[in-house]
Amino acid sequence: MSEGSIVGADTASTPVADGFSMPARFSTHASTLVTWPPEGERVLEEFRDEVEAVVRAIARFEPVILVVDPADASSARVRLDDVAEIVTIPVDCAWIRDNGPIFVTDAERRVAGVHFDFTGWGGKYPADSVRQMPARVIEHLGMPCYSAGAFICEGGGISVDGEGTLITTEEVMLNPNRYSASSREDVERSLRDWLGIEKVIWLAKGLVEDTGTDGHVDNIVEYLAPGVVLAQTVRDESNPNFGLLADNLQRLRSATDARGRRLEIIEMDVLPYQEAADGKRYVVPYANAYVVNGAVIAPAVDAADDERGFRILEQAFPGREIVPVPSIAQAVGGGGLGCITQQVPEGQPA
Repeated sequence: MSEGSIVGADTASTPVADGFSMPARFSTHASTLVTWPPEGERVLEEFRDEVEAVVRAIARFEPVILVVDPADASSARVRLDDVAEIVTIPVDCAWIRDNGPIFVTDAERRVAGVHFDFTGWGGKYPADSVRQMPARVIEHLGMPCYSAGAFICEGGGISVDGEGTLITTEEVMLNPNRYSASSREDVERSLRDWLGIEKVIWLAKGLVEDTGTDGHVDNIVEYLAPGVVLAQTVRDESNPNFGLLADNLQRLRSATDARGRRLEIIEMDVLPYQEAADGKRYVVPYANAYVVNGAVIAPAVDAADDERGFRILEQAFPGREIVPVPSIAQAVGGGGLGCITQQVPEGQPA
């Protein structure tokens, strides 16, 4: 493949055919991608304040590439030109985990990008500009770009172990608003072709509050190492998530991964809520923290919840510094730290 080439979905060439697969989020990063919130995002100025804090936190540990709509380039440069590489590409939403590229690597640690389709979480939100962004980012990085055609794979809807296992929810990856003509087998086949996945562990649903993305897994489960996961649970039986999280936990306990291992599970049994300026309470899961080289960027909620939540994160990610950042505007917008970031794995462009 030549540098920056586009490999069409209608060809025989796929990442798995070329020896590529998706590494885990916890693997070493070359950099992190973040999108500067464009006009149209909710609580825009507060959101931008939080993104600035997140970018500055990540930049202590690894390079940050900030994707900025051309109309917002001046505001981004004034605030973050000193700590991030700013790349101007048209975007109309800021959640790069879901609408940006996903990266794959081969045995020689060569890196390529995959451009999945994105329809604004099942047609709920505008996504005309951002649908072209993944290929532009991959081209900027000098990598080959595989086009997955019409197949949708929102990064917040999956968690992988880097050894062929992927966890997702039926609520998102079998949702008719993304996969109206696809069976479970069709989805698994596409995940194999485009990400090198050998085994899918299916949970039922995400958090009840997660209506915008239809139950993304990044709010409830994250791989910590091959065979080890952080799983969201709650102790309060009156919490509306109690039953579905108990069901997810049982599914995880019953599952085996692509290597035949039973999963070691660390429970995140605190699920904090925070009141925003609009008077509504929003869920801010610690499970949706973002791991970087040497640290974990974690949502700061309140002192009581943070003490326990951060202690569990320290157990989950031993040896990594816990770096709290504000996250309420992200929750108002329907996401969190894992949603506004996307890791670029360490390696050389293929």
